[in-house]
Amino acid sequence: MEWWQFWSQSSSEAVSLILSGDAYVWSTIGVSLRVSGSALIVSAPLALLLAGALTFKRFPGQQALRLLVHAGMGFPAVIVGLLVLMLLTQRGPLGQLNLLWTPEAMILAQCVLILPLITGVALTALAAVDRALPQAGATLGAGPFRQAWLIMREAKQGLLTAALSGFGRAVSEVGAVLVVGGNIVWSDHVSYTRTLTTAIVVETRTGNFETALALGLILFGIVLLVNALVLTLGTTHRDTPGSD
Repeated sequence: MEWWQFWSQSSSEAVSLILSGDAYVWSTIGVSLRVSGSALIVSAPLALLLAGALTFKRFPGQQALRLLVHAGMGFPAVIVGLLVLMLLTQRGPLGQLNLLWTPEAMILAQCVLILPLITGVALTALAAVDRALPQAGATLGAGPFRQAWLIMREAKQGLLTAALSGFGRAVSEVGAVLVVGGNIVWSDHVSYTRTLTTAIVVETRTGNFETALALGLILFGIVLLVNALVLTLGTTHRDTPGSD
């Protein structure tokens, strides 16, 4: 039963650590939410615009761009981190901005990482809408923009899922933020660029299982909360009169 005692003690200490308001734990939570939330706020509108352009417009290079989007959906995070590092290093084109080893560099890396993912899922959601909908709108006098709006409104749940997928990958990502952020914690144990995921790796390696478990529980709670929010929004949309 040693394993059970180990799990029980670790879980108890993890909960106590969360409730105690530990500066290290809560500053790490803050960095994760700020970085991943900022990346989502920047990437989601760009991804939806790109998905809309690929769905409703015809232009040269469209198929190549679609291929690039789908390839980027599974692009290794550590390679994204390396590419952003090369952009931000002193010898890189953006080196004079001095963004390397900062939360801003981590936001940029996560934007590059999740933009194709959100775009790809949004494309699937838009493609799943019944083509009779815009045709019916055109019959009633709706112009191209109105038809596009009808399709995007019908695909609302899928577009929310796209945003959720992007946030989920961002908040659970390790490689890219570790490469460009440096996993920095100040001397007073307040996180500067250490996120929940990179902290879990560090604490596990050093044998601080209680802290790692506390951080893991928090990360799981965040993902669960976001999923519940999107599910609630989708249910509300379906139950609202006139939403069909």
